[in-house]
Amino acid sequence: MTEIRLASLQGGAITFASDAIDAFRQTLRGDVCLPNEPGYDEARTIWNAMIDRHPGAVVRCKGAADIMRAVGFARDHGLLLAVRGGGHNIAGNAVCEGGLLIDLSLMRSVRIDPLNRTARVEPGATLGEFDKEAQAFALATPLGINSTTGVAGLTLGGGFGWLSRKLGLAADNLISADVVTADAGLVRASEAEDANLLWALRGGGANFGVVSSFEFRLHPVGPMVLAGLIIHPFARANELLAGYRDVAAKAPDELTIWVVLRQAPPLPFLPVEMHGKEIVAFAVCYTGGEDEGNRALEPLRALGEPVADMIGMQPFASWQSAFDPLLTPGAYNYWKSHNFAELGDGLLDTLVSHTKSLPSGESEIFIGQLGGATSRVAVDATAFPHRDARFVMNVHTRWRDRGDEQRAISWARRLFAETAPYATGGVYVNFMPEDESDRVSGAYGPNYARLATLKAQYDPGNLFRLNQNVLPAAAQRPAA
Repeated sequence: MTEIRLASLQGGAITFASDAIDAFRQTLRGDVCLPNEPGYDEARTIWNAMIDRHPGAVVRCKGAADIMRAVGFARDHGLLLAVRGGGHNIAGNAVCEGGLLIDLSLMRSVRIDPLNRTARVEPGATLGEFDKEAQAFALATPLGINSTTGVAGLTLGGGFGWLSRKLGLAADNLISADVVTADAGLVRASEAEDANLLWALRGGGANFGVVSSFEFRLHPVGPMVLAGLIIHPFARANELLAGYRDVAAKAPDELTIWVVLRQAPPLPFLPVEMHGKEIVAFAVCYTGGEDEGNRALEPLRALGEPVADMIGMQPFASWQSAFDPLLTPGAYNYWKSHNFAELGDGLLDTLVSHTKSLPSGESEIFIGQLGGATSRVAVDATAFPHRDARFVMNVHTRWRDRGDEQRAISWARRLFAETAPYATGGVYVNFMPEDESDRVSGAYGPNYARLATLKAQYDPGNLFRLNQNVLPAAAQRPAA
């Protein structure tokens, strides 16, 4: 009889006879995939090629009941457990080595209620799938900027994008969630039924259970928005960034402007001689009328002499996927991130200096603009605490050859260290790589203690530990 070994929470492994796994499989509507079986490699392969882990078994869930049985199996046997939604998380916590992987990628339903302006979304759905359904009714909720990102992980970490300055975070628009907790029970988290758990899910990550269904508030958006790129040569980068700082400070909530510092990809609207050269790109989205948007953009368009202004009316769903070609799966990726309340001259000098030494043609620095609606929420209203962040920097290194790894990571860490004096000290959990467990308390700031208390209530044994982990409150107390 074949034996299957699965990693345990305490280290080491637990051995199961094949008939025990077969019996478990019979309880599922989905399936259990073992190494070399169909579906196994598909489930364990995620967006970041740096993550190459081999779980001992994969449960490919098709509904909440499957999640409950998988969580119960892991809990009863003390198994190391990972949970995969969209598989886009930079840290790679979606996959474990040797343990049990709960794969939610087959659960992709998106159901829109246009009358009540709500959406019910399963945890395997991507942003692109959500947007296509909601935009059929000219509705949307704030999500990210890459359509292949999973809705689940994005929301649980807070979630921001083109609509956030006007409509808040994805987490701010989460109305309720169905959650499988560590005791393998299914509960509803909402303001009426379990307000503490809903609070924790609004930015507290995957620490409290496996969400089997999200309910979001929707807003009228699109289907057409004013969006696109303005691209400048790099020679006047300092002047352009200083000008951007002034424009961003006065921008209405409807206008979001992100900065991208990188080498120019071979875009058809750029002169060939610029391909591979450093550029300053402003990525813009205005959620309102075209005339009002063009008036709001006048100060940005007055900066410098761009080589391309590709801003125009386009479908919102198309703009949401505009950066997909630069973020395809299969490359190696490493990120470092800071939050900023302002963009001081010293910070801008540092960003410009490091852009001149990018470690690869696909690496970039981007500055996402927040403020607006995201800053008008109390720090303790949700688990996401960074309401003072007006800008979020992501130092995004990306390469194809394993031999470039050390150079890329070293460059990112140097830039991270040199920009730290200008930062708030906070960080967006979805931008944290796997080597930043020491930043978790900073990521949650004044909300960490409440999260730790709730963690002790919902997951006292820390079954859900493969995430930016909040330790149960009792586990943090020194021994008597």
